[in-house]
Amino acid sequence: MKNLVYILTFIVTTSVTAQSTNSITVEKQKLKQALAYGDNMVAATSMYAIINLEGSQSTYKDSLAYLYFRERNYSSCFLVLNDVLKNKPNNIDLLKMQAVSLESLGAFGKSIEVYKTLLTKTEDNYFAYKLAGLQYAINKFEEAYTSIKKADQLPDNASIQITFQVNKNYSQDINLKASIAYLQGIIELSLEKNNDAKLSFERAVKLFPNFVLAKGKLEFLNTKGKQ
Repeated sequence: MKNLVYILTFIVTTSVTAQSTNSITVEKQKLKQALAYGDNMVAATSMYAIINLEGSQSTYKDSLAYLYFRERNYSSCFLVLNDVLKNKPNNIDLLKMQAVSLESLGAFGKSIEVYKTLLTKTEDNYFAYKLAGLQYAINKFEEAYTSIKKADQLPDNASIQITFQVNKNYSQDINLKASIAYLQGIIELSLEKNNDAKLSFERAVKLFPNFVLAKGKLEFLNTKGKQ
């Protein structure tokens, strides 16, 4: 009798496992097709199904976060990342998405904390630049000044360019080093360090000779100095 119960239990368990495996396979095929056709809504639905079938440790949570991020659905992206980062607190790519999501949602204070974490883990001057920009945005000028000076001292992440909107119809992609010098000048103006600001804007123009906004600030300071 005991052997019969064991056999029946084994058969039921095997059957359920097989059904689950088949369901995951079907959902993965559906997901692949949805992504190929650019149907992100169906793709997200399939990811949820796979996560439900695979359990809380499913790697498809990461994929879902990336999908929401690409869709600029920052609220949902943040919520998924909150869950995923509990088990992957040192994943740089996930932390970057969290920082951008929080910034895009206007949660600058929380975004600052994530950029601080990224800067500590990587010593990347881009994260110091972002940190300074957000601190400046919430009027923490002294903190922003410390961060931007650190950004200037760190090795340059030459792969990154920053887009500046010059006017409604024209924008410029500026290398990170010149962008750091420009932001330092902006912060120095807020701290009433006009002479230092002028030097920073001159450095920005030297690093990127056609930097329209930096040239405009220099013109403003030169005109102000003559008055």
